[in-house]
Amino acid sequence: MVLWESCLLAQQTIRRNVLRSSLTILGIVIGVAAVITMVTLGSGATAKVTSDISSLGTNILYVMPGQGMRGPGGARTKADPFKTEDAMAIENNIAGLEAVAPTVTAPCRAIRGKTNRTSTVTGVTNAYFIVQGRQLAEGRLFTEGELKAGQCVCILGQTVVKDLFGNDPPAGGSIRLGKISFKVIGTLVEKGQSNFGDDQDDTIVIPLHTLQRRIAGDKDVRAIIVSVADNVPSEFIKNDIEELMRERRGIGPGKEDDFHVRDMKEIINTFTSTTTVLTALLSAVAGVSLLVGGIGIMNIMMVSVTERTREIGTRLAIGAMERDVLLQFLVEAVVLAAFGGLIGIILGLAAAAAGSRLIGVPFIFRPGIVAAAFLFSAAVGVTFGYFPARKAARLDPIKALRYE
Repeated sequence: MVLWESCLLAQQTIRRNVLRSSLTILGIVIGVAAVITMVTLGSGATAKVTSDISSLGTNILYVMPGQGMRGPGGARTKADPFKTEDAMAIENNIAGLEAVAPTVTAPCRAIRGKTNRTSTVTGVTNAYFIVQGRQLAEGRLFTEGELKAGQCVCILGQTVVKDLFGNDPPAGGSIRLGKISFKVIGTLVEKGQSNFGDDQDDTIVIPLHTLQRRIAGDKDVRAIIVSVADNVPSEFIKNDIEELMRERRGIGPGKEDDFHVRDMKEIINTFTSTTTVLTALLSAVAGVSLLVGGIGIMNIMMVSVTERTREIGTRLAIGAMERDVLLQFLVEAVVLAAFGGLIGIILGLAAAAAGSRLIGVPFIFRPGIVAAAFLFSAAVGVTFGYFPARKAARLDPIKALRYE
């Protein structure tokens, strides 16, 4: 009953000073809204990064020549490329693999009639479509004869199809890569832009031997993509590949590898942890506004105690207990903070929804964060409202009644 009466008195006091009350809770509103917005956008960004990288396969290993970014100044060190036999050795000597795809990529100008564009041409075997999860929209894959003979056939990504063929059906048509004519035998299902900004549909896929012989002029393999079978730990396969490649490339004990094996799970974990840390950092910065808002509440409540000294003295003189006065002012502070928290939640969710659409990440509603932000705002009211409330409760009734 006493608590209910304190709530009613708090509402009346707040309504009498609407403008001052609004300015008082502004810090709480901004703080709660900022925290919810940052955490929600951060969760969406983390989910999108994880989804985009996972679309490349979570059980994928990339075997690349060189030591990645270990060189001086972050430069990529150079090393001899692989050969097709290296990919065959991995496939034949290591158990627990789903597919092994040697690949070579090269920029090349694709021409059809008067239309041309520069695209990425990738030389592959049919294992490439398994390890990369690429499916055909129409047409067929390469035959064994086309792969072994290095015939001039190709499969196009949707960006290339739109630019070169427009509304014409591409299957059965032909394009030129440089001066060589290629028959189109199929098209890939559209995949869209990757999280790294690359157009995954701006690609032309041809047999590996065709690219090596007719475009690159060598037998080099620039990357070997390995798909690990389900329920097989990728870290074990990674170690086996490293041992095999060290042996094949004649790297003795104590010498550094001239190749590296990248595990997609490690990349996903790195990106996820990075976005999580950034989200926490931004949320902590936004949370400073809550402390500023709490100080604002304390200051305004101190002013309120000074303005209502005679009122407090009257209540104490007619029999009100110290705890009643303490409760009244404490409830006022909590109501202000909680009301600011509610407004902040609404604004924060609205800003997060708008921001998610703007930057293209999913909107992920996290009830726990919303509840935590509201409870924290109420806790700010209790913490920063206690000192003014205690000051009011300890006023001497006689001095308070004489206060001008």
